[in-house]
Amino acid sequence: MGSATREALASSKSALAALPAGALTLSTGEDLFAAGRIIGESAQFRSLLGDPSTEPQQKKALIHAVFSAGLGGDALSLLTSITSAHWSTPDELLAGIEEIALRVVARTVPEGTSVESELFAFGEAVASDAGLELAIGSTLGSPSAKVSLVDALLGGKASEQTVVIVRHLVQQPRGRRIAELLGRAADIVADASHQSIATVTSATAIAPEQLLRLTSALGRSYGRELKINQIVDPTILGGLRVEIGDDVIDGSIEARLNDLRQKLAG
Repeated sequence: MGSATREALASSKSALAALPAGALTLSTGEDLFAAGRIIGESAQFRSLLGDPSTEPQQKKALIHAVFSAGLGGDALSLLTSITSAHWSTPDELLAGIEEIALRVVARTVPEGTSVESELFAFGEAVASDAGLELAIGSTLGSPSAKVSLVDALLGGKASEQTVVIVRHLVQQPRGRRIAELLGRAADIVADASHQSIATVTSATAIAPEQLLRLTSALGRSYGRELKINQIVDPTILGGLRVEIGDDVIDGSIEARLNDLRQKLAG
């Protein structure tokens, strides 16, 4: 991420924070996702909006000319703020639109609903079925077919927010695999609530009381509340592997054996 993008993302988050939380609806997030897809489909439009030599007022005029009839007021306001900023690349502009849309959706999640957990569960289901993963992730499949598949898999089983997010991700993957798409989206949704996600892999399921202690200890170390995703993987033999963002704490027996093998080989 370039320095210009960091500043643009910060200003976009500020624009979102300035809107009353109660005024935002799920439709606002859907509108932003849709606008991002339209911009992404046109290389010329995307390049013009991402060109640092294009004046902010010109960008604003373009956005209003294209989207004023189709977007709600809050979505149009946010899109104008996002695209008026100076992004390092056109692709990072698209990523910025997607991130703000995810943060909008996160602000509409009902209490007691964990979109992060639903995204994780969907990712696990897809990863366990090669045919399903191909159908969801193939560049040859039509976006409408992928959306229909998502609706069939998640309809009535996940929150509206999760369905909206996954529908968008499968329509505009931008070269990313489904696991990366879902993981990144979950991280952003968690961050919107001042939380982080810890993915804990163990050879067997962790007892609830142990998981509670681990969550508390990690939360103290990172200075924020953590949500835990559990993966059971017998191949690690024992111990734990914990991933939080880019941090990996690998205390698995598998990792220790690999270290020993490398030392013996050296």
